Amino acid sequence: MNKLLSIAIGILLVISAPSLMAHSNQQAEVTIKTTQLSDGLFVLFGQGGNIGLSVGEDGVYIIDDQYAPLTEKINKAIDDITQQPVKFVINTHWHGDHTGGNENFGKAGATIVAHDNVRKRMNSKQVMTFFGREVEASPKEALPVITFDSELSLHLNGDEMRVYHVANAHTDGDAIIYFAKDNVLHMGDTYFNIGYPFIDTDSGGTIDGYLAALEKGLSLADDKTQIIPGHGPMASKADMTQYLAMLTELRNAVAQLKKQGKSLKETIEAKPSAKFDQDNGQAFIKPDQIVTFIYKSL
Repeated sequence: MNKLLSIAIGILLVISAPSLMAHSNQQAEVTIKTTQLSDGLFVLFGQGGNIGLSVGEDGVYIIDDQYAPLTEKINKAIDDITQQPVKFVINTHWHGDHTGGNENFGKAGATIVAHDNVRKRMNSKQVMTFFGREVEASPKEALPVITFDSELSLHLNGDEMRVYHVANAHTDGDAIIYFAKDNVLHMGDTYFNIGYPFIDTDSGGTIDGYLAALEKGLSLADDKTQIIPGHGPMASKADMTQYLAMLTELRNAVAQLKKQGKSLKETIEAKPSAKFDQDNGQAFIKPDQIVTFIYKSL
């Protein structure tokens, strides 16, 4: 394949499947779209992880910050709501499509908060086999300066924000965030509302931890909870309940094949995800990939 053809194919892939860029460093022309969830809570959709935004008398804080080149656009979207600067950034995990803006916000004076393992991973070189690349350690300004082990509360803007660590789910440093008064739940990448999830086994992610994270989220939610997924549109408890049931059935099907002594190749060839592929296997993670994640993490 010549160089020109390779470039052309790459352009076509970006145009036809922007969701494939969710965990890459590539930047297309991006518009930050804002949706208001309550008097003081918003969600920002752009490229990368969905951003939760709290605005009120105590200031501004955000959950995740997408990629560094988008910081100016993110700030512009926030400026359309309030002129207050961002005081806190809470990271749901370490991946660059959720922490890429950390350095910019840190240099601007924001305090970055995350699980202990997020700082550990950002503070050292990481290998992402799925993408075939190494990720260098982040600069000091990008690192979380407040870290926690299991739970954390922030009492800001008239609400109690509870941050819960969910172990070995998407990664080993995932956090889900629940706004008790406003009844809004941010799941980070422990919920992909665009199809099969990416389970980063290199970073300690497992299918059983992923299911447990979904169960934790559902235990906090009711039928009126507005759920912010890591990727994809807003969701309800019913949506996430259905997603959990699908993944649980798929997990059990893969486990049964592995128990029978099937190799990974044989398990993939058995197509245990077939009944779910039309609805879940057309976006970022393909059927063979989710089966591989599950098989390797069992």
